[in-house]
Amino acid sequence: MEMRFGGIAYETKDRKEGGGSGVIQGPLRQSRRRHGCVKWMRYIFNAVSAVALACLAIEGTARAVGYSPKQWIQPYRREALQDIVTWDEHTVFVNGERVFLYSGEVHPYRLPVPDLYLDVFEKIKALGYNCVSFYIDWALLEGKPGVYREDGVFALKPFFDAAQKAGIYLIARPGPYINAEVSGGGFPGWVQRINGTLRTRAEDFLKATDLYAASVGKTIAAAQITNGGPIILVQPENEYTQALSSIKPFPDPAYMTYVEDQLRDAGIIVPLISNDASPKGNNAPGQAAAVDIYGHDGYPVGFDCANPTVWPDGKLPTNWKNLHLQQSPNTPYSILEFQGGSFDPWGGPGWDKCSVLVGAEFERVFYKQLYSFGVTVFNIYMTFGGTNWGNLGHPGGYTSYDYSAAIREDRRVDREKYSEQKLQANFFKVSPAYLTAARGSASTTAWTTTADLSVTPAVDQKTGTKFYFLRHSKYNSLASTSYKLKISTSAFGNITIPQLNDTSLALNGRDAKVHVSDYNVGGATLIYSTAEVFTWHKYADRTVLVLYGGPGETHELVLGVTGYETLEGTARILATRGYTLINWKADGERKVVKVGINDFIYVYLLDRNQAYNYWSIDTAPHSSANSVILKAGYLVRTASVSGKTLSLTGDMNATTSIEIIGGAPANLSKLTFNGEDFSFKVTKSGTIMAKIDYPKPRLNIPQLNTLKWKYIDSLPEIQPGYDDSKWTPASLKKTYNSLRPLTTPTSLYSSDYGYHTGTLLYRGTFTATGSESTISLSTQGGSAFGMSAFLDSKFLGSFRGYDAATNGNSLFTLPNLTAGKKYVITVVIDNMGLDENWTIGTETMKNPRGILNYTLSGRNQSAITWKLTGNLGGEDYVDISRGPLNEGGLFIERAGLHLPGALGAKGVEWKDSTGPVKEGLKGPGIGFFATEFQLGLPSGYDIPLSFSFANSTSTGSGTATPAYRVQLYVNGWQYGKYVSNVGPQTKFPVPEGILDYHGSNYLGVAVWGLDGGEMKVEGLELGVDGVIWSGVGKVGVVEGEKYGGRKAVY
Repeated sequence: MEMRFGGIAYETKDRKEGGGSGVIQGPLRQSRRRHGCVKWMRYIFNAVSAVALACLAIEGTARAVGYSPKQWIQPYRREALQDIVTWDEHTVFVNGERVFLYSGEVHPYRLPVPDLYLDVFEKIKALGYNCVSFYIDWALLEGKPGVYREDGVFALKPFFDAAQKAGIYLIARPGPYINAEVSGGGFPGWVQRINGTLRTRAEDFLKATDLYAASVGKTIAAAQITNGGPIILVQPENEYTQALSSIKPFPDPAYMTYVEDQLRDAGIIVPLISNDASPKGNNAPGQAAAVDIYGHDGYPVGFDCANPTVWPDGKLPTNWKNLHLQQSPNTPYSILEFQGGSFDPWGGPGWDKCSVLVGAEFERVFYKQLYSFGVTVFNIYMTFGGTNWGNLGHPGGYTSYDYSAAIREDRRVDREKYSEQKLQANFFKVSPAYLTAARGSASTTAWTTTADLSVTPAVDQKTGTKFYFLRHSKYNSLASTSYKLKISTSAFGNITIPQLNDTSLALNGRDAKVHVSDYNVGGATLIYSTAEVFTWHKYADRTVLVLYGGPGETHELVLGVTGYETLEGTARILATRGYTLINWKADGERKVVKVGINDFIYVYLLDRNQAYNYWSIDTAPHSSANSVILKAGYLVRTASVSGKTLSLTGDMNATTSIEIIGGAPANLSKLTFNGEDFSFKVTKSGTIMAKIDYPKPRLNIPQLNTLKWKYIDSLPEIQPGYDDSKWTPASLKKTYNSLRPLTTPTSLYSSDYGYHTGTLLYRGTFTATGSESTISLSTQGGSAFGMSAFLDSKFLGSFRGYDAATNGNSLFTLPNLTAGKKYVITVVIDNMGLDENWTIGTETMKNPRGILNYTLSGRNQSAITWKLTGNLGGEDYVDISRGPLNEGGLFIERAGLHLPGALGAKGVEWKDSTGPVKEGLKGPGIGFFATEFQLGLPSGYDIPLSFSFANSTSTGSGTATPAYRVQLYVNGWQYGKYVSNVGPQTKFPVPEGILDYHGSNYLGVAVWGLDGGEMKVEGLELGVDGVIWSGVGKVGVVEGEKYGGRKAVY
């Protein structure tokens, strides 16, 4: 056994535990503020408050290395607009301090319960993130052209306030185009009527965006960090990357300049950042219409959740660093969207399989590859997905937008990928040398003893810290590869590790590592570690260092400190000449070694599964100066110290022993968790131990099939004598839609008449000659749509729908008709949302919804006179509280019978019923079942609930499965669209706030039978998905419109 501790002297470098030198001082700061003072007054920027913000940040920020930025903001031929958020080629600076913006994507509109925003932010903060990126959906804010509404659940300020409270920076992404798997890609439905090409310099399109841009821009501007808010970056447009060859020029500087100037004119002065869909360099600095900071996106394994274990060859990015140096070398390497999960289409395999495709293994291999490139603005899409409630989703996806993200749709954090992300993000909070480390080239020969592995080195020239990003050369290898690592150290020179000759390292399949050498730990030097760093902190009485390795792996570290004591577990330890070597196995047994003589380092050696239960919680926003490190259970949210009291908040799903290994006040006298006192003991090693009891409550959840239900027909349109005089005549002889010319005498495109969402109904009246035998209908509603047709009250048939079908052609046989008699064809179409518009020039957002063509045998098309309807009022939608998309054209929606209070409405022909499961429908058509139930769930708990359908759906055409569609309304909110013959979704989570956990709830179930004969919903239950004692806080019921007897109902 050869040991090379040598007698080489090593000079440790103390890390600053406070402000950095990157804050501009004196005349430079003042001159920057004097210049352009008129603009600054216009934007209501207060220089004094900005200085105060900067000073506060300097005082509170630790573990960051500050340098003066090399490049100042020079946007759009203007002088610098502010000096709070700046950048150089390495990182963004906030108040002069370098930051790694570790960000997660969250969409506030997919969680219409503002009281739950803080819950999501705290769970993201607990991961070690410091930032959240968010889209804003134009379609929800300007449902009627010229009328901008940003209030109630659509107000942005509560989202901003929650981020500020949690200590989270924000990246605002207002579009106006956002994609985001939302209806129209964020464009309101009335944009279909714009003649010009969307996302171009077309004058009518640009004018259409003006009110939205000015209004939302004003809201964003007020919440910028320069005004004391959390927003530090803003992204104009979205993935402005791909266009048809006919779109010239592309990228178009005139268009992008217009979009950018809209934001600047609204008062936005923080840097603008881009998200090229792939690293093409579009709108990078140095080009026309450049943003301030160039960024791009990446979804390398795609969305093939049906084959979740398949990682195709060639999907790991290898040249992105070089592309960045070519395209934008003076800005920090920024990835504004990187794959954090996967969307799943109608008929898809479901979120469980997507969670395998983009799980913890994916995070380890792909994210660590990005770290090897030096990414320092990193946003993971999605980190919390949420729900496509109220028809807000695009037709390619269903109600759930779980996305297999780290945080589930129902906000649970029990996926392994959440814990893996916690390990990774916390490493960067304590590794400032990463931010400026120069990246080397990947090599299969220079750094390891096997060509089966590839290593990318990075060295910070100022501190000497070195990082070694290691992966399999064949990135998707399943092999377990034995190796030794060849590294450079200041203490021993070039060495091969592990140094114990009878040991070696191993990289398992689909894994990756970040090894370090000459790594500063509170003034001491970690000469090297093959185990990965979770976190460390230097406290007054000790330094705590937490390292981890994969289960079963052997690891080795050397600290530039002498003296040791093994406190727990078994490890091989050698100490000589001022150095201590620890060789250990990650075998499930925790090892704790106390290293040093006077200034002790407590080294915690864990396997990865153990490390998942450790937390490093900041005690102040944007500051790790006094973090608390502890072993705990399900979730730790916050920590605060006041005198001799340590207060923790978090979530527990079982009785849990916690151990505080650093950050508790000396002579601790009081420990609280979620406001309750808990007894504790101090161990011999000085840690704090406590048992947090989990008081599991008894729950009484109603059985839906035992409730008293009411029923009403929701397709009265097919009944004799129905009056359609208030319907909209389909009288336009020319469509406003510039994409598809008419093939009918008058337009039957719903958006021509202001109906953009939910169910569409058409009534065509004709006088028979007696020779008519068939009618063919070509209808379009988007992926997985369905359609039913009736002649008067007789069912003709349905297009049942299947996953890939965006439109359908149906031929129906007519009964013998009586010459001279009037007949009515009623057509019901399920509009699944409007298509997105990703490739510019395709105009796919304008794909119409409704009837594309029809033929009545033996007759001219003009023989039929059509009317149509959708949601009551169309663009003058009546339920302002739930926005322009929540309601479609079903009778019960137009009448407001899905709203709370409707069961007591006078004049409504409710009938007693046993419900959709026991009674169902007597034949094809649409019926509405409604009931009320009480919930009395205990306060202080987070109890995710969901409505579940019992049957198993099929994919493809689904011909073997009964075809019916269900829409769920919970207290008026449309919170589920279930398609029995397509799937895959059968479970529909509904959050507290939409459900009243402490009172009465109104449940509406609209059932549409598409097959002939009777049908029943095969099962519908309300279930509990978790019972968590929580620090989430009080969640109020979201107020929405109640039933009030709508006027002009038809």
